[in-house]
Amino acid sequence: MKKIVRNIVLIIATLLFILYAQKNFDSYTLSILNNIGIFAILALSYNLINGVAGQFSLEPNGFVAIGAYFTAILLIPAETKVDMFALVDPAPIILQMKAQFLPAIVIGGIAASLVALLLSFPVFRVRGDYLAIVTLGFGFIIRIFAINNPAYTNGAMGLNDIPSNANFIWIGSIALITFIVMIHIIYSKFGRAMKSVRDDEDAATAMGINTFKMKTYAFMTSAFFEGLGGGLLASMLTTITPDQFSFLLTFQLLIIIVLGGLGSMSGALIATILVMGGMEWLRFLDDNIVLFGKDFGAHPGTRMVVFSIILIIMMLFARRGILGDKELFDYFKKKSK
Repeated sequence: MKKIVRNIVLIIATLLFILYAQKNFDSYTLSILNNIGIFAILALSYNLINGVAGQFSLEPNGFVAIGAYFTAILLIPAETKVDMFALVDPAPIILQMKAQFLPAIVIGGIAASLVALLLSFPVFRVRGDYLAIVTLGFGFIIRIFAINNPAYTNGAMGLNDIPSNANFIWIGSIALITFIVMIHIIYSKFGRAMKSVRDDEDAATAMGINTFKMKTYAFMTSAFFEGLGGGLLASMLTTITPDQFSFLLTFQLLIIIVLGGLGSMSGALIATILVMGGMEWLRFLDDNIVLFGKDFGAHPGTRMVVFSIILIIMMLFARRGILGDKELFDYFKKKSK
């Protein structure tokens, strides 16, 4: 009973903070919080397939792109699409696609999840490094498709004038829902089965677990929330291009989940705040630095050097990540005992 009350209090407190922040924080602070919220959604979902199910996948940029493009196309009015598509006329189906904000981002997530289902049949025929190579190739295919099919995506020019509906209330609330869903999955029978696949797939098969089904469940769930995050990203930025969904996006998410601890959703959340927030909080290092009355001038890029050194130091002293594969409340349980 105490656990239920504690969880309800935490959820209510988080929702109150989201409402307070949206009404009282300045636009710059809100932009940082929005960025943290979207990357929290992406990191939490990526941690499910990579950390919990143990499948070394490098596909997030592809699913984020699918969610972003579907959401953008659904939100942009038909007349705007006609004016925007400069290389070729938009395909008839593109002009017919239209939806409100919430259905649009959900459809983007469903589209990414369905692609994950189709992709799971060839992808999970391999393991380990080979799986990473196959999923990495998928990310490149999606990006190339976006560039070479201007009738559907406006090619390399991307999509502009996307209605900006993604405020911190939407982003923060969906990030909270994502965290709750992932925690429930981890402690469910499906989560335990996914962990058994991660720890020893052959032993899991011998125990009667359908490993292909468990990996597919994790893959589709992860893809759905990545597509959801992509839709929020498109609406927040109001413009998207294929270059935004390069491997760099996957690499950022990989840094976050490794830093937080593979398999730990609390760790992924903390690492997202440290990584995405830290890059902004250290921005003053790129400006003029004055020490002891001496002006050392501005050195653009200094913050990234300092940030990288901090990450290296953290990983040296926490090789399994900040929380390992445990959740934050697991440590409180140990202390209370």
